[in-house]
Amino acid sequence: MLEIPISTNINKSMSLLTGFPIQNWLAVAASTSTKRLFISRPPLKSLLVNRSASAGRHPFGLRASGFYSSVASPSTAMGDAAADSGMDAVQRRLMFEDECILVDENDSVIGHDTKYNCHLMEKIESENLLHRAFSVFLFNTKYELLLQQRSATKVTFPLVWTNTCCSHPLYRESELIPENALGVRNAARRKLLDELGIPAEDVPVDQFTPLGRILYKAPSDGKWGEHELDYLLFIVRDVNVNPNPDEVADIKYVNKEELKELLRKADAGEGGIKLSPWFRLVVDNFLFKWWDHVEKGTLSEAADMKTIHKLT
Repeated sequence: MLEIPISTNINKSMSLLTGFPIQNWLAVAASTSTKRLFISRPPLKSLLVNRSASAGRHPFGLRASGFYSSVASPSTAMGDAAADSGMDAVQRRLMFEDECILVDENDSVIGHDTKYNCHLMEKIESENLLHRAFSVFLFNTKYELLLQQRSATKVTFPLVWTNTCCSHPLYRESELIPENALGVRNAARRKLLDELGIPAEDVPVDQFTPLGRILYKAPSDGKWGEHELDYLLFIVRDVNVNPNPDEVADIKYVNKEELKELLRKADAGEGGIKLSPWFRLVVDNFLFKWWDHVEKGTLSEAADMKTIHKLT
């Protein structure tokens, strides 16, 4: 039994202390006189889904064969947090609170896990953890592409230049909606606000065009890396931008020629410029021909959401 102040951010506190989000705990009593909330955890095994089960019930009504959650035990989560005590506090919170969507190579949902576990190269290699992601390419009405430089405190690929916004739909009902990639588009809208301060009204969800999906794997350093099934979302809007310094070190709009110059500098190692591996894969395989469709207003003609391009 835990006793915490009602005024405390309960979800944050419980997630950091135990590795479990608050929805996996049972609130059994709240005392208005003491302003305390008493919380009891059900048995650990009741929180886990057997990975070997022949069929499982998705919490939002979907069926999935072998559906599982590889959530860490409280002691393991706290041990991991201690081991990474030097990690930026904001990034550490996101690593343990955010639950990524685990998928197979056909993009079928098979479970969920913490952002922390999904980005450990050891787990990626030993368990073949693959999670769903998205990459937003936002153009203004002059058809310039907005780029960001990731902050120095990012756990994976700090200070690299990349496309407008790159993140993950989370394991929540609004971001699991499969129809027309609506869940992913909802997540993109959320992260554009979180990272770049772009108001939701500036990026209506129906203005995103999903153009394709790629599957790739990329190590960041000896410990961290990415293994993602990445949705590529394009949008043309003039937006207000107010970058969050916890997420973004710098931003710039570039036209085609300016991007080519950035690529040249990255290839030559000039100025320490580095590009994210997923951005480079999109640039090398798709971006410039899709950019032509942006300028012509024919993006829908370029869309292919049936194919998963394996670029690993």
